[in-house]
Formats: sequence, C-alpha cells, structure tokens
Amino acid sequence: MTENKIFDDNEQQLLDAMGLGEDGAMQRDYIAYAGKKLDVITNHVSRESIIDALKTVSDPEIMINIWDMGLIYRIEQKENGDVDIDMTVTAPTCPVAGILPQQAADAVAAIEGIGLVTVKVVWEPAWSIENMSEEARAMFEFF
Repeated sequence: MTENKIFDDNEQQLLDAMGLGEDGAMQRDYIAYAGKKLDVITNHVSRESIIDALKTVSDPEIMINIWDMGLIYRIEQKENGDVDIDMTVTAPTCPVAGILPQQAADAVAAIEGIGLVTVKVVWEPAWSIENMSEEARAMFEFF
C-alpha cells in the first residue's frame, strides 16, 4: 500500500468520524494505531517519556507541538506496555487533523518498551485556546 493511499484512507476515516464523510453521518471514532503487543515487558516507560515523544509532533502551520497546544486529553499506560491516548484537534476542518493522530501514535510507539499505541480523536470537550500552555499561547499570538 502506498503512503498516499494510507493517507487517503486515514483522511476518509477522520472525515467519516466527524460526520463530514460521503454520507454526512457520524459513523465511527477516528483511531490511529502504531507499535505492536510486546512479548516480554522489559521496563516501565515514564509518563514524561511519553509526553516528550508527543512534544515531537507539531502542527506544521503554527509549529507548536500537540502537547503544548493542549490537544492531548488523556494518556493511559497499561501494565503490558500498551498506551491509550485521547486527543482532539483544534477544529474539525483542521487541514492536518488526518495526520496528527498517526504521527502521535508513531512517536510514542518509537519509545523502547512501549507496546501497541492507540490514539483516539475525541470531540468532547471541544478544544479552546485555554487548553494551550502559557508558552504556546505566547507563540500563538505571533500567528
């Protein structure tokens, strides 16, 4: 499968989840996956390591990472090394909404000792500028 085909499929899945798909009906959640189940759990990964990985993913339009943007709502680490993340996007029509969740999943899955990563896009509560860190808000004012 080509990279463009994967992107097109992910984008269509997100549009369907937002109710903006071909039939306009809310169909399912948008979920990105990365990594794989671990055969042996070698060490516990710190929450800070996961946050540091999420900080490597930025909105390319404003160059603020998804953590400081306040897009990450929940991180759940499981004893088997899997990680579940709930995130949102700034707006349903955000042009990079279809790629940020996968980038977040990939970044966390790249950490040694992490198993399967699931990133689910949630719509409640809706994102607002108040979610941003103070530093991100200061940077945001430049745009």
